[in-house]
Amino acid sequence: MSGDTGLLPAIVAASRRRVETALAQCPLADLERLASQVHPDAAGFAARLGRPDEVNVIAECKRRSPSKGILRADYDAAAIARAYERAGAAAISVLTEPTFFDGSLADLQRVGNAVSVPLLRKDFIVDEYQLLEARAAGASAVLLIVAALDGDGLSRLVRAADDLGLATLVEVHERDELARALDAGARIVGVNARNLRTLDVSIDLVLAAADAIPDGVIAVAESGIGSRADIQALRRVGYDAFLVGERLVTCDNPGAALRELVG
Repeated sequence: MSGDTGLLPAIVAASRRRVETALAQCPLADLERLASQVHPDAAGFAARLGRPDEVNVIAECKRRSPSKGILRADYDAAAIARAYERAGAAAISVLTEPTFFDGSLADLQRVGNAVSVPLLRKDFIVDEYQLLEARAAGASAVLLIVAALDGDGLSRLVRAADDLGLATLVEVHERDELARALDAGARIVGVNARNLRTLDVSIDLVLAAADAIPDGVIAVAESGIGSRADIQALRRVGYDAFLVGERLVTCDNPGAALRELVG
């Protein structure tokens, strides 16, 4: 996720307000009933990211970013996701944050109806209610951002997601956040190349953090991946999977762009 020290608290605050509004519209018991009717594939999500002989790309459906504005005017999440699936995506990430990224849970549901690969809900998750939303909408995994949560909150959400049968991709932006992710029980860790303060992207951070991720933890490189050569360099230092969004969604043919990366 992108943001800076001013933007991140604003996005987190907006997430908390959305939870309050959603609770009033759909009480917890009702959402729990909806979620119980859906069966997420957390094991499949992890297995596809950890395939040793494949280029495992989590391809992202994302209409807008706070730093670059509208990324794709003719955004159709389901159509993009179908192209990703045909091109060999290991999983698909769907941005659901509405205020800063123009996303929605409806996008996630539409993608889930269009493809069979596991889905990641990418959002600023701060409450267990959002985990239930993710499951009810068809996600098999959720993103948890270390910088957006205190230690207790991160651990609580990792456990709650596990109880709901959801995998967690725990995202760090700095090397010293990695210990917090691992202490919270993260089994899939994403290292994001985007600096939260400056919004600059540098793959150097991702490369440097690789040796600190223990064996047995799936390592995901996020942001700053523009070419097959980038992926090859990241694989050499130990990354198992790669989350790619803007590089794909801004292309005329996102599926063909993914196919070039996957090879």
